[in-house]
Amino acid sequence: MTTHLLLSAGRGPAECSWAVARLVGRLEKDAARHGVAVARVDAVDGERAGTFRSVLLRIGDDAFAAAWTGTLCWQAPSPYRRGHGRKNWYVTARPCSLDAPATPFAESDVEVVAVRTGGPGGQHRNKASTAARATHRPSGLVVVADTERQFSLNRSLALRRLRELLAAGDAASARALADARWQIHDDLVRGDPVRTFTSRPGSPT
Repeated sequence: MTTHLLLSAGRGPAECSWAVARLVGRLEKDAARHGVAVARVDAVDGERAGTFRSVLLRIGDDAFAAAWTGTLCWQAPSPYRRGHGRKNWYVTARPCSLDAPATPFAESDVEVVAVRTGGPGGQHRNKASTAARATHRPSGLVVVADTERQFSLNRSLALRRLRELLAAGDAASARALADARWQIHDDLVRGDPVRTFTSRPGSPT
C-alpha cells in the first residue's frame, strides 16, 4: 500500500524549514536501505535556499511511513544564528490524502422518469408528462428538468445538470482536502518527539 506523508515545519523559524530538508534526506536514505520506494510529490520552499516549509512524499510501504509519523526532532546548532542556545528543531510528519475521490458518472447509474410538470404553458403542458426527473443512485442526487416541451430534451438537460452538480461536489471535496492538508501546518506539537535525529559530524548545514 502507498501512504502520502507530509513533513511540515509548521509556523516554526527558518531552522525548522532547514530541519525538514535534512529529515527528508534522511528518510530517503533510510528508505533506499530498506528497498522502499519514495517520491517527492510536492514541496513548498522555505525562506532560505535548500530548505522547505513542507514536503509531500509518496511512500510505497505503510509500515515504513508509520515509523516516520508524528513529531520529529532534528538536533543541531542553528546554521543561521551563531551562539543561539536552542538545538532542537521540530517537524511534524502526518499522513494525508492527496486527491479527493471523484464521483463516477455513468448514465446506467441514473434513473430517469417522465413526470407531469406545472407552471405556465396551458392545460396541455400540465397534463403531458414531458418533464424529466433524474436520480443518480450512487449519490442520491435528484434533479427535475421541465423547461422544454419535449421529454427527450428535458432528459438531456437533467443529465447535464447531474454532471454539473457532481463535478461541483468533487471540487468542493478537493478544496476541503487541501484545507485539511494545510491545517497540518498549524498542528505541529513541539516536544515529546516520536523520533530524534542528531546532525552527523561534517553534514551540510
